Amino acid sequence: MKKNKSSKNWLNKQRRDTYVRKSIVDGYRARSVYKLIEIDEKFKIFKDGTLVVDVGAAPGSWSQYVSKILKNGRLISIDLKKMEPIGKTFQIEGDFTDFSVQEKIKNYVNSKVDVVMSDMAVNTTGIKNIDSIQTGELCKEAMIFAKDILDYNGSFISKIFMGGSFNEIVAEGKKYFKDVKVFKPKSSRKDSKESFIICRKLR
Repeated sequence: MKKNKSSKNWLNKQRRDTYVRKSIVDGYRARSVYKLIEIDEKFKIFKDGTLVVDVGAAPGSWSQYVSKILKNGRLISIDLKKMEPIGKTFQIEGDFTDFSVQEKIKNYVNSKVDVVMSDMAVNTTGIKNIDSIQTGELCKEAMIFAKDILDYNGSFISKIFMGGSFNEIVAEGKKYFKDVKVFKPKSSRKDSKESFIICRKLR
């Protein structure tokens, strides 16, 4: 009964959500695309010809946006789940945290990358501090990978939850990058603890 009630509440929230309805009209796979659009509008991340790596890409709305705006760019999308094709995107099915998958990415791009972006999060437990720490570990994995593969002027974007590991991740970002900002898009739900860390220009 409790699960059915929770599912019903989630469905009702989805139906009322402006961004869910907008994503359907605009042809995007998830409402999360509008978070990336806001980040791009504020920080001017993507330029034509940009080489982008999208980790934890499924269901693919972030990759859809990048594929749409970068006519001469290249995009590599990685996720545990198999995704429907997106334009000319090169897709890798696998665990991003696996060293062999990271090597596959590096071998494919065969050059420095302009942007590494991650909307990865663990399946939430409902215990906010645990969710923050576990998602924070994914963010740190992606950041360490980004610092090794990014161009000097490159950018790293990642979901980050307020909580136990928040300050540690921001400090880690400042260790590797000259410019570090934390931003909560308007399209992020008010009751969500998520924000996004935007790191630019390697030290």
